[in-house]
Amino acid sequence: MKTALVCGAGGFIGGHLVRRLRQDGLWVRGVDQKPLEFAPSEADEFVVGDLRDSDFCRDVFDQRFDEVFQLAADMGGIEYTHARVYDAAIMHNSTRINLNVLDNVRRKEIKRVFFSSSACIYPDYNQQDPEKPNCAEDTAYPAAPDSEYGWEKLYAERLYLVHGRCYGIEPRIARFHNVFGPEGPWQGGREKAPAALCRKIAETRDGGTIDIIGEGKQSRTFLFVSECVEGTLRLMRSDVIGPLNIGSDELITIDTLADMIMDIAGKKLRKRYIPGPVGVRGRSSDNRLIRQKLDWAPSQPVRIGLELTYRWIEEQALRGQSR
Repeated sequence: MKTALVCGAGGFIGGHLVRRLRQDGLWVRGVDQKPLEFAPSEADEFVVGDLRDSDFCRDVFDQRFDEVFQLAADMGGIEYTHARVYDAAIMHNSTRINLNVLDNVRRKEIKRVFFSSSACIYPDYNQQDPEKPNCAEDTAYPAAPDSEYGWEKLYAERLYLVHGRCYGIEPRIARFHNVFGPEGPWQGGREKAPAALCRKIAETRDGGTIDIIGEGKQSRTFLFVSECVEGTLRLMRSDVIGPLNIGSDELITIDTLADMIMDIAGKKLRKRYIPGPVGVRGRSSDNRLIRQKLDWAPSQPVRIGLELTYRWIEEQALRGQSR
């Protein structure tokens, strides 16, 4: 039986990835500093601990895994990554995790390791037009991410690539674009736009008002978690190093996203635009390279994923109100 280690298995994407790996017949060890929040982990073994701790990380790597997935990071939605007060922690914590993971991948002579980078690495100057953002993989340089989170991810990409060149490791690097779905953060400040809007709409009575940060014209693409996991495994098991975008190319504005969720909820609500961090004006996954390299790209319409996500968040919100 093949074995896999998922670092960050207590997170949203990590939890879904563990489930898929188990369905594929792998023995899976998950590790995170916290348990999975909304459902029991399906890992064969789940270890709670801090991957910033080099001794703990060494203990986790007590065998030679066939596949290592490194998703662990200090991250959150835009209100966290662009708040500025968390920048030092974001860079420090994630860098320590990646260095520890790579040290142990080398020590155990593990060949294949997946690293989850982010669309946040792309230059701010290429994302000022909400209708025509440029996020092709080869546009990452000259580098100019709009957040320290993006800078850390870009540095980490180079860290994995140079370990591949110098030590014979086979890294696989994906740039995730705005992943959403059930069992993800939906309150507390670390949730992303789809979950935040689902929560606001679920908690607001028909005819009420919801707050939208910015003017609503900034554009994004949103990727449902099952397609993120599918792309991750296709890349991991290919001969492609990357980096590759894994994201939807269905570009919509935040206003359109809110309208779509309201329609799903069967509510008519007013929008109140408030100041706050909005990030770049536009961001869309350029899927030309992934289609060329993997003969595959995400294709599910965002509305299908939103319907599943809204129902799940509505259930969580109602459960909270009944307590």
